Amino acid sequence: MISIVNYGLGNIGAFANVYKRLNIPVKIACQKRDLEGARKIILPGVGSFDNAMTLLQNSGMREYLDYLVLNEKVPVLGICVGMQILSKSSEEGILPGLGWIDAHVKKFDESLFVHKTRLPHMGWNTIKPLSENHLLYKIKDGSRFYFLHSYYFKCNIIENELSHTEYGLSFASSVNSGNIFGVQFHPEKSHKNGILLLNNFANL
Repeated sequence: MISIVNYGLGNIGAFANVYKRLNIPVKIACQKRDLEGARKIILPGVGSFDNAMTLLQNSGMREYLDYLVLNEKVPVLGICVGMQILSKSSEEGILPGLGWIDAHVKKFDESLFVHKTRLPHMGWNTIKPLSENHLLYKIKDGSRFYFLHSYYFKCNIIENELSHTEYGLSFASSVNSGNIFGVQFHPEKSHKNGILLLNNFANL
C-alpha cells in the first residue's frame, strides 16, 4: 500500500490517478492513523518551504512520519517542495526542514544565467542520471520532466545526488539517502517518464 500524505499541498488526485492506471493500491493519509500499515509514502508539495513545514506540523502526522521513515525505514518519495523539506533548511524561509537528508535548499542565482531566462524554473527540462538506481530504472539520459521551482536542493554528500539538471547551474534534480528519495520535478505531470518513475518507486 502506497500512502499519499495529504497535508494541504500537492496534486494528491493526480498521484492517485496514476497509480489507479497502474493497478497499484493507494491510500490518502490525512491524519496519523491513515499512515498505519504504510509500505511506501509519497510526500507531495507545492508552494513555499515554511508553509509546507507549518502545514505538515499542524497535520498531526509529522512525528509519526519521522518514526516510519527513520525507525521503520519505510521508503518515502518527496516531490517538489516535498523534496525540499527533506533537507535541513532553506534560503526561502526560517523554519528547519525535516532533516532526513544532509542538504540545504538554495535560491538560483540569476546572475549566473547565460541565456535570457528567469525564475521560476518552469516547464520541461531534461535530467542526467548520475548512477544506477532503482528509482530511475529505464529512465535514460535526456529524459524530460516538468519543473516548477525557484530554489534548488544542494546535498552536502555528493553521493546522495541521483541526477542533475541544467538551469543556470547543474543542480540535483533527484536524490537518495537510504530509504529516502526526492525529485524536484513533478512526475505526476511528466507523462510517460513520470509514470515510469512512480511505478519504479512502487516496485522498490
